[in-house]
Amino acid sequence: MNRTISGECCAGAAPRKKIVAAVVVVLLVGCASGLAQNKLLVRTGQAKGTINKNIYGHFSEHLGRCIYGGYWVGEDSPIPNTRGIRNDVVAALRQIKIPVLRWPGGCFADEYHWKDGIGAREKRPSIVNTHWGGVTENNHFGTHEFLDLCEQLGCEPYICGNVGSGSVLEMQQWVEYTTFDGQSPMANLRRENGRNEPWKVRYWGVGNENWGCGGQMRPEYYADLYRRYATYLRNFSGNRVYKIACGASGGNYNWTEVLMREAGRRMNGLALHYYCGSGRRSRSATRFGEEDWFEQLKRALHIEELITQHSAIMDKYDPQKRVAMIVDEWGAWHQVEPGTNPGFLYQQNSLRDALVAAITLNIFNNHCDRVKMANIAQTVNVLQAMILTKDEKMILTPTYHVFEMYTPHHDAALIPVQLTCDDYGFRNDRIPALNVSASRDKSGKIHITVCNLDPGKAHETAVALETAPKKASGRVLTARQITAHNTFANPDAVRPAAFDELKLDGKTLTVTLPPKSVVALEIE
Repeated sequence: MNRTISGECCAGAAPRKKIVAAVVVVLLVGCASGLAQNKLLVRTGQAKGTINKNIYGHFSEHLGRCIYGGYWVGEDSPIPNTRGIRNDVVAALRQIKIPVLRWPGGCFADEYHWKDGIGAREKRPSIVNTHWGGVTENNHFGTHEFLDLCEQLGCEPYICGNVGSGSVLEMQQWVEYTTFDGQSPMANLRRENGRNEPWKVRYWGVGNENWGCGGQMRPEYYADLYRRYATYLRNFSGNRVYKIACGASGGNYNWTEVLMREAGRRMNGLALHYYCGSGRRSRSATRFGEEDWFEQLKRALHIEELITQHSAIMDKYDPQKRVAMIVDEWGAWHQVEPGTNPGFLYQQNSLRDALVAAITLNIFNNHCDRVKMANIAQTVNVLQAMILTKDEKMILTPTYHVFEMYTPHHDAALIPVQLTCDDYGFRNDRIPALNVSASRDKSGKIHITVCNLDPGKAHETAVALETAPKKASGRVLTARQITAHNTFANPDAVRPAAFDELKLDGKTLTVTLPPKSVVALEIE
């Protein structure tokens, strides 16, 4: 069966109008014989638009061991730390050039009252985390600690405010406390708590999932609340507040319609949440077969359709694309690891999750005209984490390695591509075997990241370039088993390696992509 899809990488979506040249055009053709050579045309002379580095952002919530035991161990811990924050975790995240970090939630944000987390730690009130495990936490990690973490990471903070159970005054004062350089009750309170100079905190989320855990609101009601809150989020001392409204969950297109119609002119960004799951959340992160592999990757590809449909609605009210799409929660969601608290969402991370990350990041890159930030959930010890910790030990996950391999895309110019490729079929269903994005960095180097979703077949691909390059090199992330993952006993089971299955002949680079792999190519 032959199949052509114009303008998107998502399998199973209905054909749409041809997308204009400003957007990457991707043609996917499945061939019944399975023998057709895959072809990738890289239009290096048409680079247009910039892949915002914030697409590679992260999300850390007061959930399980993400904060406590993940980042925060306290100043008296035998684990090496700087002002209570783990040195090894900071060093690892700096390696992937983490650009922005969202905090304190998530569902936790709409029960979090920021004044509980400032001042002398021994005097801070304890709280019950009602959303995540019903545990009591001591609030030792609060605003000062979070902003210290961001400074150590060299990233921008993104604070999500409390709309569900908070007040306009509470959020207004939080902005003043963190960013005002003059004399005021909040600025003076910050100084009393040990910070003389204000921080720069640009990104502020006005609530979280207010259609669900953030208040069970209707879009019309939240739109009015958003307008009220946004009115009082002031710019202090040169800090320009970038206001992000709560957006839709998955395919709730009516939410986007109402928010853009009623409040679009008063926002800088509109959030979107999508978890691709693993077919069912009852399924294991590491014990699965090809059926689960296929279903997971098909669900990951679905985010292309979501972005396209939500973007079309946003375009209707904002044709200049002034309002950014902020995908501030995304990733895989599996069954928790056996023997762990089900409310802590601690799960392992396999090669399958690496492919989910790579596919999704390629799609974000290709939609960089509208997608300006994304935040994978979550950074440490929760859901699709970069890092897992166990006391003083730390391991890097396959997903971490994808983020490291994709760092050349940060703030690079998007290069349009045209891909003709085989299908990967399982039983009576099919998805494209390959998924790709390309960019050119400021030094002129071309970077192509391509995924082979097929777990059983290598795919030879001819990459056609507009000019003959001097040289080409690559790295690959793969493993023998689809379930391969890193453990504390074997921390390097899945890690990048040099890729040498490539041949350069004039303007054509022929590569043989291993089964179930992510390949990053660099062309000079």
